[in-house]
Amino acid sequence: MSVKIRLQRHGKKGKPFYWIVAADARAKRDGKYLEKIGTYNPNVNPAIIDLNIDKAVEWLQNGAQPTDTAKNILSYKGAMLKNHLVGGIRKGALTQEQADAKFAAWLEDKATKISDKEAGLSKAQSEAKAKALAAEKAVNEARIEAAKPVVEEVVEEEVAETEAVAEATEAAPEATPEAAEEKAAE
Repeated sequence: MSVKIRLQRHGKKGKPFYWIVAADARAKRDGKYLEKIGTYNPNVNPAIIDLNIDKAVEWLQNGAQPTDTAKNILSYKGAMLKNHLVGGIRKGALTQEQADAKFAAWLEDKATKISDKEAGLSKAQSEAKAKALAAEKAVNEARIEAAKPVVEEVVEEEVAETEAVAEATEAAPEATPEAAEEKAAE
């Protein structure tokens, strides 16, 4: 029986969520599997990968072949490196302590790279928000400036109309309806 380490899709349409499983090569993609060794969520940045490295190395040592995507995930989490170091220990090229030290150093370096990426992403998001806010302020100011002449014209027209009405009532007091009623009463 040939065993593959591969992804088994779960989640809903447009929002995939994968289990990393060891399965018979003849089994369906989402069918029966031998053991679940982790999960992979590509919906967030950076992707969330939860992997049991020891189980993955055990399956690799037993001859399981990872698919391309699963191999990339196993490399990203260090399972392929640990498998390589275990092979070196078995051949006598390394001691267990040396292999553990190399793996721990690699994990520490990987953790700093991931934290730097997260910091860069949060910085990029804050810069994008600041740029969007500045652009929105510029658009609002442009709208206000464009509306000022129209408002000033309307105010000037209203002032002119009220002045004209005032002049007309002063010049001809008899022209008002009240004055006409007073004349008719006399």
